[in-house]
Amino acid sequence: MPRIKPWLTFTEWGQKYGDIAHIEVLGRHIIVLNSAKAAMEMLDSKSILYSGRPVLPMAGELVGWKDSLPFLPYGDLFRQHRRNFHRVIGSRAGMDVYNVVEEVETHRFLKRVLAKPDQLQEYIRHTAGAVILRISHGYEVKENNDPFIDLADRVVANASQATAPGAFMVDILPFLANVPTWFPGAGFKCLAHEWHEALEEMVSAPHKFVKDQMADGTAPMSFTSNLLEGCDMSAEEDHAVKWSAISMYGGGSDTTVSAIYSFFLAMTLFPDVQRKAQAEIDAAVGPDRLPTFADRDSLPYIAALVKEVHRWNIVIPTGFPHCVTEDDIHDGYYIPKGSLVIPNVWFMLNDPRTYVDPSQFNPERFLAKDGKEPETDPRTACFGFGRRICPGLHLADASIWISIVMSLAVFDISKVVENGVEITPEVEPLPLGTISHPKPFKCSITPRSATALGLIEQDADY
Repeated sequence: MPRIKPWLTFTEWGQKYGDIAHIEVLGRHIIVLNSAKAAMEMLDSKSILYSGRPVLPMAGELVGWKDSLPFLPYGDLFRQHRRNFHRVIGSRAGMDVYNVVEEVETHRFLKRVLAKPDQLQEYIRHTAGAVILRISHGYEVKENNDPFIDLADRVVANASQATAPGAFMVDILPFLANVPTWFPGAGFKCLAHEWHEALEEMVSAPHKFVKDQMADGTAPMSFTSNLLEGCDMSAEEDHAVKWSAISMYGGGSDTTVSAIYSFFLAMTLFPDVQRKAQAEIDAAVGPDRLPTFADRDSLPYIAALVKEVHRWNIVIPTGFPHCVTEDDIHDGYYIPKGSLVIPNVWFMLNDPRTYVDPSQFNPERFLAKDGKEPETDPRTACFGFGRRICPGLHLADASIWISIVMSLAVFDISKVVENGVEITPEVEPLPLGTISHPKPFKCSITPRSATALGLIEQDADY
């Protein structure tokens, strides 16, 4: 199993062996899907068979993520978690009640970037965490060194490392979970213990914060308070609410950071796209106010730009593995029960058979033009498949949209010039982890005008 950028090796296998490739690692069957068609035929159309999750000894058992939604086996508890999500943020209309949260926190992001544009990635991470913690637990983060943000960022980064394909031998040889910590090569157990302690604190502390506020009658509306309100919950139901909320943070924070950071990279490299997007905002919104969600339907180019962000930088290039719950025969192939199925989402969204010139950042591929149909919406693949599709996709899409439209309304993003030389950023993902982040890069971020500067400096409060 490749450890470094496995999606590129998977792509080579697809080109050599076809859309469905099989490898066997120490008795474990692994199926790699290299086309959206194969993924939809198996993971969508046969979701009753392909909605299981493999037991991941490192991340699930040793670190402790087994109770979170992405790791739950398909069954009653999984469906309960999904119902929790659907009840609160399961639709675009359901997300509308949190529009003010998104708009205020993004406005605060603009202020931070204006003050210190060289700390762009840090501020994207802070804002993504602030939005999700406000929605999940009604918690308003501190401007600097917030304890929940710092802890949560650490926990999510640990999870990305723990779930990377082939990163830990214990995922291939589960019996290694039982070896003592002094055993040669068992350093992963010390790491897992450290990560487990941080995860337990992150799960329990915000939940207790909400329950204490509800007892005092001061709890703002949030995902957690909504689910707890007016219910005499059993310990099991309370546990499900607690882990549903942390699943929201774990699934939405780091992924959103990657997407928004890649947007700034794309604007640095493709100035023509930036100018077209800004022209649409200027025409539809005008220069005298910041865009809001009320403008969403009048900005089709921005909608296409958001789709291209999803396609151009694939946040989870190899998806999250499914597990086959019963033997299956698919397209003449025997798929044994217990097989891991890995969708190579990176290639699906970079397949030249589906996307013209896929390395180019071109939002217009998603607009009907000159009688041509738009290219395939990347959200059919990037948010997962079947019954395992991301339940927070409306939250993710809203967060990315408002960050993009507000940033373009007031900022010009361009290449940095150092000693008279223009620096062109490299399009290169960091090599490790389930969640792919662009390699850090430099860019220039400046207000578009004095009017834009005034809009940024306005108060941003609830």
